[in-house]
Amino acid sequence: MTASTTPRPAAARSRLAAAGAIAVAGALLLTGCGDQRDKTGNEAGQSAQGNQAPLFGKLPKKIQDSKVIKVGSDIAYPPVEFKKDGKVVGVDPDIAAALGKQLGVKVEFNNGTFDNLLTGLRSKRYDIAMSAMTDTKDRQEGVDSKTGNKVGEGVDFVDYFNAGVSLYTKKGDTKGIGSWDDLCGKKVAVQRGTVSHDLAKAQSDKCEKDDKDKISIEAFDTDLEAQTRLKAGGVEAVSSDFPVAAYAIKTSGGGNDFESVGEQVEAAPYGIAVAKDNTQLRDALKEALDAIIKNGEYDKVVQTWGVDAGAIKEAKVNGGS
Repeated sequence: MTASTTPRPAAARSRLAAAGAIAVAGALLLTGCGDQRDKTGNEAGQSAQGNQAPLFGKLPKKIQDSKVIKVGSDIAYPPVEFKKDGKVVGVDPDIAAALGKQLGVKVEFNNGTFDNLLTGLRSKRYDIAMSAMTDTKDRQEGVDSKTGNKVGEGVDFVDYFNAGVSLYTKKGDTKGIGSWDDLCGKKVAVQRGTVSHDLAKAQSDKCEKDDKDKISIEAFDTDLEAQTRLKAGGVEAVSSDFPVAAYAIKTSGGGNDFESVGEQVEAAPYGIAVAKDNTQLRDALKEALDAIIKNGEYDKVVQTWGVDAGAIKEAKVNGGS
C-alpha cells in the first residue's frame, strides 16, 4: 500500500519487480490494513520459546518480559491477512509466526483501519505494523504523500515482500478501461490511505492537466468494501495491491465477478513498520527474517499462498523509494 506519483505502465516492470510482477499474476491466479475495531487480537505462531529461542536475546527488554509482539494490522485484505473461521490467516500472519519462533515470542495481531495503523504505532498501541504496507520515503519521513507536509514521526521498515498495484472491473463490463489513462471521468473505489488511493489522486490530477474530466474517487476503510461497491455497480473499477486484486478476481463469485485490466504499476516492497526509536526491535526483526529465508520457512509461506514470485532473497531496512 507507496507514495503518490503519476502512475506509469509496468511494461518495464510494477506492491513486485518487473518480471516478478507478471509471474505473481500467474502464481496467484493458479492457486489460490489505528483505531482498533477488534481489541481481542489473535496470536500467530506456536508457544513462545523464551530465552531458548535463537534470537530472543536480541529483543528489547520490554518484549523479552512480555514475550509478546503486538501487531497493528487491517485484517480484511485476503490473501495477505484476513479472518477465516474466527482465526487470522494469510501471508503476513504466517510470516509473523515464523519470525516469532526465531524470536521466542508470540505475535499478536490486532485489527485496525489501515490509515490509522501508523498512528497506533506512534502511540505505542502496537509494537509493529504489518499489513501489506508499502515501504515509501514519505512514510519513512512521516510526510503526507500529496502535500509533502509533515504529519507525524516517520517509521523504519523491515522489507519482506515485493508487489505492484492493479486495476480490475466487473467481468465482461470493463467500461473501456484498459489502463490508468482510461480512468478520466470514471468512478474508482480504493481503500483509504493506501498506495492505490495515492495513485488514483495523482492520476486524477493528470486528467485535469490534460483537460479531461477528473476521476471520482470513493475511498473505503477496507478493500472488501471497495469490492462490494464495484459488484453493486456504484463504481467502474477498483485499484488494490496486486496479490489482493488477483485473489479477489480468482475467488469472488467463483471467479465470475471481476477481471483484471491493464498492467501493474508502482512495484515496491511491503515493510514491517517499526518506530524510529525502536532500532533494537527493528534489527531483531531483520535478523529473524533473514533466518527464516535461510532455513526455508519463508519460502514455504509464500508458496502456500501462491505469492512466491514476490519473494525476497534477503531482508532490507528502508529499501522503499
